[in-house]
Amino acid sequence: MTDDKNIFPDREPEVEVMEEAKEEGTPLEQAFKVEDMRLDDARRVKSLSPGMLVFKRFIRNKLAVVGLVILVFMFTFSFLGPFFSPYGQTQVFNTVGSMSKDYAGAIYNTELRYTVLEGENFSSAERAAFLLARSSGEEVFEANGENFYYDPFIQDGENSFRILNLEPVAEELLGRVNPVGGNTLSDGFIEAYQEAKEEDLTSFVFDGVTYRITRDRKASVISTEHDVAVATLNIYDAYNQGDITIVQSFPFVLASERAIADQDVEIEVDGQTYALTYDELDDSSVTILDSSGEAFAEVSNIIVNPLDQNVFLSVEFKSAMREAIRNNQDEVEFTHEDGETITYNIDRVNTNYYIKRETPTTLINMYESPSAKHPLGTDNNGMDVMTRLMYGGRVSLMVGFVVVIIEITLGVIIGGVSGYFGGGVDTALMRFVDLFNSIPFYPVVIIFGSVMDTLEVDPMARIFLLMAILGILGWTGIARVVRGQILSLREQDFMVAAEATGIRTGRRIFRHLVPNVMPLLIVSATAGLGGIIISEATLGFLGLGVKYPLASWGSIINVSSDAYVMTNFWFMWIPAGLLILLTVLGFNFVGDGLRDAFDPKMKR
Repeated sequence: MTDDKNIFPDREPEVEVMEEAKEEGTPLEQAFKVEDMRLDDARRVKSLSPGMLVFKRFIRNKLAVVGLVILVFMFTFSFLGPFFSPYGQTQVFNTVGSMSKDYAGAIYNTELRYTVLEGENFSSAERAAFLLARSSGEEVFEANGENFYYDPFIQDGENSFRILNLEPVAEELLGRVNPVGGNTLSDGFIEAYQEAKEEDLTSFVFDGVTYRITRDRKASVISTEHDVAVATLNIYDAYNQGDITIVQSFPFVLASERAIADQDVEIEVDGQTYALTYDELDDSSVTILDSSGEAFAEVSNIIVNPLDQNVFLSVEFKSAMREAIRNNQDEVEFTHEDGETITYNIDRVNTNYYIKRETPTTLINMYESPSAKHPLGTDNNGMDVMTRLMYGGRVSLMVGFVVVIIEITLGVIIGGVSGYFGGGVDTALMRFVDLFNSIPFYPVVIIFGSVMDTLEVDPMARIFLLMAILGILGWTGIARVVRGQILSLREQDFMVAAEATGIRTGRRIFRHLVPNVMPLLIVSATAGLGGIIISEATLGFLGLGVKYPLASWGSIINVSSDAYVMTNFWFMWIPAGLLILLTVLGFNFVGDGLRDAFDPKMKR
């Protein structure tokens, strides 16, 4: 028996109909009977439009469909997500915490401080002359036409000095005492001077007046003296702010310095008696008590000052810090007048001491781990990472599409003109393309990025400049593809017919030739989008792309350049990296799907 399939070897549908008729026992004439149909019957012809045919081929490709789903998600996430996000792109989140802040500073005083008698003047020029005389070992110094004398409270001491103004009344030259400035000298005065000279004294008293004996070259000068200032390394702090004027007055400082030099335990100033108590471990620390036994002032050679001039440091606080510094303590607890006990840390840097304490402060909420409030945590600027990824996706995708449009526009114009005209025009334009191909991409982009950094270009303007640079440097490949396609299409019959009808050249190129190249351009553009996004991400990673406060996926992932951030805060770079990876894969899958769908030779 003859096999029915061999009857129509090239007509599989008829064979299938014959097999069905054989199984059902239907005569072949009835099985192949065709129902009469009208010309306008929809059942007459079942055909697909070219677009629908491409679509059906596209959706058969599972990877292409997956890529399309990925891209739909990315566009939804980037362009619609920000409308649903409760946060802004540049919104910074803060938290209240505590941090160790400098509260006060301390240092051992090494510069003399001057307390000037009321009504007297001891200017900077006179102080400079005093320091110069002290360094050279001279007791008498001259400044502004006046003579001064300094007397250390402790013999050969370097910590405190009494500075007096001298007014010469007489001088001795070659054994003869002569008056100076019209003064008259009595025999008693000369006799008192001679006695002081024989006893090798530097001063004597006559008629209740103290006279100072100084040497001026070969002559001895006899002068009256009166106080001008006290220079000391000691710091005077009053326990009550109302007593600062007394504590830092010339009579009080002079009496205190004298008593400290002689280790006296009592002084009298303006009719008030004060008691001095010395620290057993440090003689430089003295507490002065008033007549009722209450602490009145403290004397020390350690300066303790607040870093904020609006803060008042009590003497009790200064005393506690000084004691801690003398005892080399790193930590000390102090109870303030309001009853609050605070722990202070003392850090020494060379000769400076920094007194720190934990202070409540508003902190930027940096590197917060993912939570319900921030699903992907916060970044190094305290901004919500997920919101930044949404806005960053907008920039990255927008850059990709705008750059592709620029590339296609330039490529179609130059490639279309070159391919259509050929000859010298083709040669010139292709050499122009070769010139652009010889330009190194990344060095040029890095140079432009550095220039924009130097000029401090606005972040938004920087995005448009970046798109223009990427587009101008990347169109040559499309131009070559378009040229090659048009070289083959321009010899087709439909172009001969278009030329015969008298259609102008521009219309023939862009209305008849270019549309035939569009499927290939769509495939190339789709495949190239992924590469552009990677280029933008690379520039962002290098710090040459989008700048703060705007974001792109590349600039977000830039934080991974810090090894500590990369190893400890995965949410700072993994989400951005995954978005770049998925987007590029999506474009590649869609590009492959479109390439296969536009290929008329693919398997149906």
